[in-house]
Amino acid sequence: MSVPCFLSSAARSFSLPCPAAGLLCCRLRGSSSVTSRRNMTSKRQMDHLERTASNSRQSDLYPAQVCGIMNESDSVKRLRIAVHPDFSFRAGQWVDFFIPGVEKVGGFSMCSSPGLLQREGVVELAIKYARHPPAHWVHTACTVGSQVAMRVGGDFFFDPSPSDPSVDLLLVAGGVGINPLYSILLHTTDLLHLSRASGGRDYNIGSAHLCYSAKNTQELLFKSSIIEACREFPDKLSCDLHVTQQSADVDPHLQPFVSCGRITEEELRTHVDPQRTLCFLCGPPPMIEAISKSLMDMGLAKDRILFEKWW
Repeated sequence: MSVPCFLSSAARSFSLPCPAAGLLCCRLRGSSSVTSRRNMTSKRQMDHLERTASNSRQSDLYPAQVCGIMNESDSVKRLRIAVHPDFSFRAGQWVDFFIPGVEKVGGFSMCSSPGLLQREGVVELAIKYARHPPAHWVHTACTVGSQVAMRVGGDFFFDPSPSDPSVDLLLVAGGVGINPLYSILLHTTDLLHLSRASGGRDYNIGSAHLCYSAKNTQELLFKSSIIEACREFPDKLSCDLHVTQQSADVDPHLQPFVSCGRITEEELRTHVDPQRTLCFLCGPPPMIEAISKSLMDMGLAKDRILFEKWW
C-alpha cells in the first residue's frame, strides 16, 4: 500500500485531542544520508521528496491534528498543529507533510521553536498560497480538526549544547525563507531566557542578527515578534528588515527597523567575523548564491555558511 493510501486509512482510525496524547506512530524506511546543503539545478520542477532525497530525515511518521489557523499575511496561513508526545525537531528543520486524500507530499519548515513544543505540545507552520496541492489544500480545505501526518527531516538547524563555545549567528532570509530562521531566532531567544535564569551557567550564547527581505511590510512575516525579541535582548539580538516593493508608508513603529531596497554587502560586512560568525541562509536560489559568494569574499569559510534553497 502506498504511503498516501496508508495515511488515508490511518487518519480514519485515530482520534487526536488537542493537546495531543496517546497517538499512533508508524516507522517508515527512508534515506538517512547527511548533507548540509542542497543544489537544485534541474529545470524540471522537483517535488519535495525528490529535492530532499539526500537529506537526513527521521524514520517515524506521526499523525497530528490542526488545532489553530490564522492569516499571517494575505498570502500566508499559519497552522498550529498538535503532535505526538514523542515528536521532536531541531530549530530550522522541516517536515514531510502528508495529507489524507492528497497524493503529493508537502515540505514545510517549522516556524516555531522546540521550546514551544516542549511547553505546549504543538508546532507551527507558515505556508504561502500556491497551486501545489499540499499548499493549496492548506489554503482552501484545511480546517481546525483536520488530521495530517508529519515526519521531521533536514540538516539545516541550530542546536547547540550547553558546553559548546558561543557563536554569533547571521540569519539571512528572503520571503517565506524566514520560516526556519524564525525558528532558529525563537530557539536562541529561549536559550537566552534559560541563560538569564541560570545566571549564565546553562548556555554560552553569542549574538544573532537577522537580515530579512520581503516585497512589502505586509509580507514581512512575524515582524512584531522579531522586533519584540530584539527589544527584550538588545545586547544580543538585532534585525534589519528590508522591503523591495513598498508603496504605502511604513508604520511608525516599524520605521527604525525597516529599510527600502535589498540587503547590501555593507550591511552584511558589519555582522561578519570570520572567527565567530555562523551564517544561515534561506530564500530563492539566486539570492542564496549571491550572498554566499559575498560572505566568502569577506573571509567567511564555506563550512560556516549553511543554506536551504526551497524553490
